[in-house]
Amino acid sequence: MQSTNDKFKVVGTQLSDAEKISKPSLSFWKDVFIRFRKNKLAMFGLVLLAILIFMAIFGPYMTEYDYKTNDLTNKNQPPSAEHWFGTDDLGRDMFTRTWEGARISIFIGVAAALIDLFIGVAWGGIAGYKGGRTDETMMRAADILSGIPYLLLVILLMVVLGQGLGTMILAMTITGWINMSRIVRGQVLMLKSQEYVLASKTLGANTTRIMGKHLIPNSMGPILVTMTLTVPSAIFTEAYLGFLGLGLTPPLASWGTMANDGLPALRYYPWRLFFPAIFICLTIFAFNVVGDGLRDALDPRSRK
Repeated sequence: MQSTNDKFKVVGTQLSDAEKISKPSLSFWKDVFIRFRKNKLAMFGLVLLAILIFMAIFGPYMTEYDYKTNDLTNKNQPPSAEHWFGTDDLGRDMFTRTWEGARISIFIGVAAALIDLFIGVAWGGIAGYKGGRTDETMMRAADILSGIPYLLLVILLMVVLGQGLGTMILAMTITGWINMSRIVRGQVLMLKSQEYVLASKTLGANTTRIMGKHLIPNSMGPILVTMTLTVPSAIFTEAYLGFLGLGLTPPLASWGTMANDGLPALRYYPWRLFFPAIFICLTIFAFNVVGDGLRDALDPRSRK
């Protein structure tokens, strides 16, 4: 016996609503952005970073003082309406020098992270994709470089090449890319046996296209997180070297060299150490919480 539509009635809903999608589809990166935005600590770190970068760009122009001009009549002045962060032992305005130092410290951190990114992605990607003897040779070379004492390497470079901005970035990046290469290698080893990579090989795609079109884009999550966490590490390394007296040559200022200059005067003129130290801490904190937020947002296991 055949049934007809007039003998049945849908209760509680409309037939026209049955085919509607209850939730709009989201792209991967839009989903990442939504989950990152829900992380209040990461958003606070992002806002703090924006403020620090803004001040690094425009801060030195907010006063009439130059960061390298000496004025011995105003040396070691405490913070005041005239000198917002006080002055140092040569009478230079600490507010201007602090944000001039922010430019150099943040530039060193970002430059070192970008160099580590390019070298590490290329090295780890080739090693993971080629595999076999190529992988073994490249990663053993990376292990040898990582076994060189970092401080010894930096001191040797400073002695041979002289102190300077380029020497410091070079010293950081000679071995700094190794961690990135290991992460990229692991991702490529995991992804290169996926069906879409095999299909691309079958269609005749060369190694460059497979790496640039499939493997590296699908590894961007761990790469971005590692790069975000590399920046504060490089800033701390610069501050550490500057504190040891291996930093930039005067009159250039960075937070590390300013902390080194302020330490002997800590007892009597604490502001000379306080301001560079607090901004080092704030910058490292901001980058770390942003990196942690990215890691949580990019982790598929954290999706609901």
